[in-house]
Amino acid sequence: MAHIEIYTTPFCPFCIRAKRRLDQEELRYEETDVSASRELRNKMTARAEGRTSVPQIFIDDIPIGGCDELMKLHRLGQLDRLVGRSSS
Repeated sequence: MAHIEIYTTPFCPFCIRAKRRLDQEELRYEETDVSASRELRNKMTARAEGRTSVPQIFIDDIPIGGCDELMKLHRLGQLDRLVGRSSS
């Protein structure tokens, strides 16, 4: 299974929605709260090709974007392929 990372802040509705989707898909992920650390936020921004909004999601170190992009991958049936499992 792929390594999934998500950079978040505590009360961000898009972060909550993205994590809910990952949970519904029964995908494990590593969450990093960037709300209190400029260093972590800068790391996220550098990894996310300059994007500063949260969430920022990475699958096997590949930046896929935020909540909207995650939902689109799911809707198009591409999320399973990216995380290394076959579609049901």
